[in-house]
Amino acid sequence: MSKEIRSLEPKALWNNFADLNSVPRGSKKEEGVVQFMVDFGKNLNLETVVDPVGNVIIKKPATKGMETRKTVVLQSHLDMVHQKNADTHFDFDKEGIKMVIDGEWVKAEGTTLGADNGLGVAAIMSVLASKELIHPAIEALFTIDEETGMTGAKGLQSGYLVGEILLNLDTEDDSEIDIGCAGGIDISAKNGYNEVSSPSNGTGYIIAVKGLNGGHSGMDIHKGLGNANKIMNRLMYETQEYMRVSEIDGGGLRNAIPRESFAKIAVYNSQKDAFLKRFNNVSKDIKKELKSVDSNLNISLEEITIPKRVMTLISQTTLLNTLYATLHGVYRMSNDMKDLVETSNNLARVIVKDEGIEIMCLTRSSVESSKMDLANTLTSTYEMAGYKVELFGSYPGWKPNINSPILGLLKDTYEKLFKIKPSVVACHAGLECGILGTNYPEMDMISFGPTITGAHSPDEKANIKSTQKFWLYLVTILENIPFKK
Repeated sequence: MSKEIRSLEPKALWNNFADLNSVPRGSKKEEGVVQFMVDFGKNLNLETVVDPVGNVIIKKPATKGMETRKTVVLQSHLDMVHQKNADTHFDFDKEGIKMVIDGEWVKAEGTTLGADNGLGVAAIMSVLASKELIHPAIEALFTIDEETGMTGAKGLQSGYLVGEILLNLDTEDDSEIDIGCAGGIDISAKNGYNEVSSPSNGTGYIIAVKGLNGGHSGMDIHKGLGNANKIMNRLMYETQEYMRVSEIDGGGLRNAIPRESFAKIAVYNSQKDAFLKRFNNVSKDIKKELKSVDSNLNISLEEITIPKRVMTLISQTTLLNTLYATLHGVYRMSNDMKDLVETSNNLARVIVKDEGIEIMCLTRSSVESSKMDLANTLTSTYEMAGYKVELFGSYPGWKPNINSPILGLLKDTYEKLFKIKPSVVACHAGLECGILGTNYPEMDMISFGPTITGAHSPDEKANIKSTQKFWLYLVTILENIPFKK
C-alpha cells in the first residue's frame, strides 16, 4: 500500500511520512530516526546539528523577500508510541509501519500508525525541502522521547534557537488551536507479597480481558473507556473468596489507557461452580456497562495447568483493595475553561509475579498544585498498603495565553481560509511547549495539527482531507508571519 499512500495529496507530506514510517522510532530508541533526520538535513545542504540529548535542529534561511519577518521554530517529536493488537506479529525495533488507506483515513495494519507526531515531522520536512514555498527563516526542532518523559524537550538548552515564534504541530483536531496543555508526573508503587503452594484440590485458569479501545491517557480520559486493569481487578475482587491469584500482567505504556490484562489464578474445586457463576455474572455486568463505548470487550476464562504458587489470602486482599482504591479517570474538571479536564490519573500498568508487585500511573493536570494533590492522594493510598512509592518524570503544563500575538494571526487565517471560526482550547495532553518555555520564556508558542483519532492505540488513524487542510493552513501562516520589530 506504500504506493497508494505516496500518491495522496499533498504528495510531499505523505511521501515524507512514508519515508519516516519506514524507520523504527520507538521512544528511547530513536538512534535510527535521529540519523535519518541528520542525513535529511545535510542532503539539503542545510545547517544541521544534534544537541547533547539527541534533539535534531535544522535551519533554513528565509525565502527572498521574507528576510525581515520573524524567525519561526517548527517543532514536532520524532518518537512514536508502540502498541499492537495481541494477534498482530510485528517487531517495532526492526520493521517499518505497514500503512493502508481505509476510506477517508490512513491507518496501520494492527499497530499504531505514528501519525502522532509523524505527520507534524513530515510537514516540517516538506517545508525544509521545498523550493517553492514562501516562508521566513525556519528553525526545525525535532525532539526525542516525548512519549515517555519528554526528556528531549527537558534537555534542550538555551542558545540553540533564536526564533520568536514556535509552531508546535502536535495536536489532533483540525478545528482547534491549542494555547495550553497539562503537565504530568509518573507514579510507581512497588511491594512484595507472600506466596504459598496452590491448593492440591484446585483448578488453574487464565483470565483474559481484551478488545478494549484503549486510547490516549490524556485526550481520551474523559470518555469513560474501559481500563483493562480496573476490569481485571473487579473480576478478581468479586470472586476472591473462591480463588487465589498467581500472576497478573496488565496494561503497557503509561500514556495509553490499558486495552488488555491477563491473570493466572487457582480455584478451589469445591468452589468451582460458585466461582464460574459469579465470574460470568460480573462479566455480563461489565460488558453491559461499557457496551456503548467498548462494544468489542472480550472477557474470557480458559482452564490451564494449575499454577504452582499463589498469593496468600492477606497479600491478595491487600492487593485487590489497593487497586480498587486507585483512581482511574477524571479527578477534577477545570473551572476556568469549559469542558477541559483539569486533573486525571491513568492506572497504566499492573504486574504481579515472583513475589513482586508494581503499579504504575500517569497523573496529569494543567494546574501544578492539583497535579500534586492527586499524586499525594495516590501516594497515601499506596503507602497505607505498605507500598514503596516513587514520583518521577514531572513536567510542567503550558499556561494558556489568550493575549498571544501569534494567536490573532492563526485565528484570522483560519477564518479566511475555511470560513468558520476555530476553537481556541487547552488540551489535557502533554505538549512540549510548557517545557520548552522554561529555557525560551519569550518565545510565542501555539499548537495545531491534522485530525488524528485513536492515538496511542492500534486504532490510530489520520484523516486524509484534514491533512490537506492542515498543510494549506501551515503554509499560509508561514507566508503571513509578521515583520521583526
